Amino acid sequence: MTAGWLARRVGLALFAAFGVCVLVFALLRLVPGDVVTNLIGLEGNVSPEQQAEMRRLFGLDQPIWQQFLTWFGALLRGDLGVSLRTERSVFGDLLLRFPVTLELTVLALLIALLIGVPLGVTAALSRGKLADVLSSGFVLVGLAAPEFWMALLLILLFSLKWPLFPPNGFVPPHESVWGNLRSVFLPSLALSLGLAAAVTRIVRASLLDVLGQDYVRTARAKGLRERTVVYRHAMRNALIPVVTVIGLQAGSLLGGAVIIEQIFGLPGVGRYALEGINLRDYPVVQGAVLLIAVSYVLVNVVVDVLYGLIDRRVVYG
Repeated sequence: MTAGWLARRVGLALFAAFGVCVLVFALLRLVPGDVVTNLIGLEGNVSPEQQAEMRRLFGLDQPIWQQFLTWFGALLRGDLGVSLRTERSVFGDLLLRFPVTLELTVLALLIALLIGVPLGVTAALSRGKLADVLSSGFVLVGLAAPEFWMALLLILLFSLKWPLFPPNGFVPPHESVWGNLRSVFLPSLALSLGLAAAVTRIVRASLLDVLGQDYVRTARAKGLRERTVVYRHAMRNALIPVVTVIGLQAGSLLGGAVIIEQIFGLPGVGRYALEGINLRDYPVVQGAVLLIAVSYVLVNVVVDVLYGLIDRRVVYG
């Protein structure tokens, strides 16, 4: 891996994030209505002159291309603008909310790996047996069930029937670490089950393929224990497709956080973006989408780097 390759990869990632921003900027303004329309609905009768003045104050009277240049110029200076509804700094709000979304997605990823990897290994080593059949059932349910349905089911079971976890709300970790874990566990579990099912399927298929390779048979012929053969020799190569799936699904976790945060009442970036969409608050939506897009492309850069660390045969130049 060279510095030139890494610089090109980061450049392409930032270009992709820029393309997402342009697309979101244009699509938001193609949707009928704007923030003034929403405010008029809340405030009652507003004269056309007042509406025009409000649009002028918000900068919505300018052509779309000029609005984009104004926003992008401010973005290059590190300014994401202010909310048209609350007049609060979008950058400041995102700094407050991003740790919640980050904790949610990281915990969901950890849960998915803790479920998916052992289950996939067990299914591969028990091919055709009961454990393999049960894991296949879990994969089918996990991939088919929508995240919001799983969230509602988990609330019904573990918050209402058995009150082990709170159904909504968020406790910051500086107030109570245990309370924080209880408030984010159910949302993370609901968000993780789909990824856990995908990881289970990929680990099973990849491990079955690797276990049939010559070097694995050689390791077994030397008398090594099965555990050593599987976890020390086979799993290293079997993990490459798993890393690929995790990198691709990272965006799904961030996207799924929008609905999960709304259901569980978590003050994260996803809920912030959803509120901005409902109120046509353009700076809020653009800032939130930009943060999610940049996070997604950076995860993909990290995945590419991990390829070279896991498999020395992968060389970037």
